[in-house]
Amino acid sequence: MEQYVRENISTFHNKRLESINRIKLGQILKRKNPYLFRAKNIIAAPDLIKTLLDAHLSSQEETIFGDFLEGLAIHINKTVYHGHKSAAEGIDLEFDTDNIKYIVSIKSGPNWGNSSQIKKMKDNFNKAMRILRTSNSTMNIIAVNGCCYGVDNQPDKGEYRKLCGQGFWHFISGDESLFTQIIEPLGHEARERNDEFLERYAQIITKFTCEFADQFCDDGKIDWERLVIFNSGTKK
Repeated sequence: MEQYVRENISTFHNKRLESINRIKLGQILKRKNPYLFRAKNIIAAPDLIKTLLDAHLSSQEETIFGDFLEGLAIHINKTVYHGHKSAAEGIDLEFDTDNIKYIVSIKSGPNWGNSSQIKKMKDNFNKAMRILRTSNSTMNIIAVNGCCYGVDNQPDKGEYRKLCGQGFWHFISGDESLFTQIIEPLGHEARERNDEFLERYAQIITKFTCEFADQFCDDGKIDWERLVIFNSGTKK
């Protein structure tokens, strides 16, 4: 586990930096709700830009780091139970133990989806089970929604199990303490890589603030009407 983290955590840092390098001011202005920020009485352009950028980056980082943790979970399970990345739609991991076939959909945290997204996951579980049972109709298959952090005190969801945090990492590894062991190696080169990111972040804040002032400010004051038209107006 430690070796995998140290060899692959750079992927997270690289993608994080790539994400901030690719972003354009117009993108974050289009994707966020201008009415919300007006209601919060944000009156300074630098404050608005920082709030918008932070909201965008938080969403991006959650996705990027979720992909990393999924890869880590599959690697650990492969080492312990000879599991593998599933080819089935919406299924991330398959492995066998104690004459049971487990199919696993991995998410970051317990509150990952709405009712339609959960229904889609259950449909994927059912489809994967049907395919697997074409070769063995008596196969014992258990579907699991695994969440890398958090807690769910009702793991039995009827059609599937939901295992979060310690329960998930224990399930895929057989080690009850694994969920705490992961923390330490994640800090590998974290300070150096974060310093690099923060330097670029500061440059982006300055650059976007200047661009925003040119396009959406009058004498240093945010022109909210102009911003709303850019965000929501119908082009003639």
